[in-house]
Amino acid sequence: SATGPPRSRVDVGAGARGSVRGLHRSFIMAMRAITRSSARVGGLLNAAPRRAISVASMENFKFDPIRESEVSRAMTTRYMKDMYDFADTDVIITGAGSAGLSCAYELSKYPDIKVAIIEQSVSPGGGAWLGGQLMSAMIVRKPAHIWLDELGVEYEEMDRYVVVKHAALFTSTVMAKVLAAPNIKLFNATAVEDLIIKNDRISGVVTNWSLVTQHHDTQSCMDPNVLESKMLVSACGHDGPMGAFGVKRLQQVGLIKELPGMRCLDMNTAEDAIVELTQEIAPGMIVTGMEVSEALGAPRMGPTFGAMMMSGRKAAALTLEALGVSEADHQRAMAA
Repeated sequence: SATGPPRSRVDVGAGARGSVRGLHRSFIMAMRAITRSSARVGGLLNAAPRRAISVASMENFKFDPIRESEVSRAMTTRYMKDMYDFADTDVIITGAGSAGLSCAYELSKYPDIKVAIIEQSVSPGGGAWLGGQLMSAMIVRKPAHIWLDELGVEYEEMDRYVVVKHAALFTSTVMAKVLAAPNIKLFNATAVEDLIIKNDRISGVVTNWSLVTQHHDTQSCMDPNVLESKMLVSACGHDGPMGAFGVKRLQQVGLIKELPGMRCLDMNTAEDAIVELTQEIAPGMIVTGMEVSEALGAPRMGPTFGAMMMSGRKAAALTLEALGVSEADHQRAMAA
């Protein structure tokens, strides 16, 4: 794999112009790999020896006994504690696609910032499990590939881009690092049904189980739950059954005037624009990823993924700035 020197700042590339330049101080983050494969995480043994498998070694394999109620209690107590702990959180990220996960990864470097990710699908990752037209390879245009070095994702280097052999390699890697972070909780199979807005500032989200949300027209009233936050990062993707939900709701309540919608494909224009236009679109809400194109009329870029990664990282920098993260906090993140 290609490797690069460690970086102390988030590098969003030459395409991120204008307002991005003013965010440099917020971009002072560690270009460090949070590789936990050699650490003890949960039940993983530190540097556990690799053993060859054989039929003989499995002949007398037995699980420890357990009661069914133990399994139920182990799941419910932990999930309900997470719901309790994250009911009032620092940051909510709606959507766990490539932009949302990239944002979450950057925020994982700040353990004092509590982050809840809401994902309507059972399987997070959005459209980043495959490349274009259900093919495997993921194309990332330079210089976004430098971030792949931090993540430890291998690639084939070309002149102006790199190729990850399977998109799922990137998605599973960044997801594993995000899920291992103690300050982050992913609530998947959970839909955002509405926003909490107080004094024209977004202050959280209204949630429900995704299956409930999809069947409101077939059942009687099924009231939702709520999560409060200091900042919301909307990474709901382009238009679709639940896509671009955040900006659609902002238009409905009059906090933004219009939604021009995603323009036709133009890779070179699109990727620069998506990063540049990532912004706090309404007080308390940052829009990132392909939801930017729906909100602000940027073109689609098709099967290239660098803009999703860099837009998510810029959203993290904007979030840190909005939360008033200090220079000392940035330095601690770099040193970790």
